[in-house]
Amino acid sequence: MDTNVTIQMPNIRLDVEYDGTSFAGWQRQPNGIVTVQGEIEALLGKILQEKVNLAAAGRTDRGVHARGQVVNFSTRSVLEHSRIRHSLNCLLPSSIRITSSQLAAEEFHARFSALEREYRYFAIGEPSAVMGRYTGCSNGDVDVSVMQYLASGLRGVHDFSLFSREDRDGYGSLCTVREAGWYRHKGVMVFHIAANRFLRSMVRGIVGGMLSAGRGELQPEEYLGMLAGGEGGMRVKPAEASGLFLWRVRY
Repeated sequence: MDTNVTIQMPNIRLDVEYDGTSFAGWQRQPNGIVTVQGEIEALLGKILQEKVNLAAAGRTDRGVHARGQVVNFSTRSVLEHSRIRHSLNCLLPSSIRITSSQLAAEEFHARFSALEREYRYFAIGEPSAVMGRYTGCSNGDVDVSVMQYLASGLRGVHDFSLFSREDRDGYGSLCTVREAGWYRHKGVMVFHIAANRFLRSMVRGIVGGMLSAGRGELQPEEYLGMLAGGEGGMRVKPAEASGLFLWRVRY
């Protein structure tokens, strides 16, 4: 018998939707802090009777939502991926939903195989008891034409260090933005941005700066000048987490 034969474990991809309001972000935390990753991994451990480590396309911050988070994991279990999805959806809180599952290629990795990620930010003019759970607030009128002008300046390769919190991954602060812009949908201002990668709190920093410029508190030239990067980290007040969604990931 050849004892050197390696048995390849199935690589399962899950697409995940969640309301991040009650979670301390995506990434697993110590000391019982409740996160989306922690909730899913704990239940997978019970379902599959083994320890599971999820890889994710993006690590959303506290209070940030997702419509199209993607994760993958390897398992020794022979349980069909559709049964895994069904079992998870029966046990997970209503704020987390596995929207699809599939058997992925051996080399697929939710983070490193991703070509592009898209985020959307939803903002309203005044605080709302009903809509505030899924929107940020501009706290007054803003000049959307100024914000649209700034959004067009985001396209291309830029240093986003002044729009983000400290870099923990060591991959630098350059990101390539393919598209960015604002539109209105049923009275809500929506910002969409697609890029090859995002830094920690980067989208909230970008939006927070644009809202400041839209209120006349920040000059457009100053905002665009910040795209050259600099020392010291985030120079703008980030927009509220409640309005931000990881919308989709492209592979």
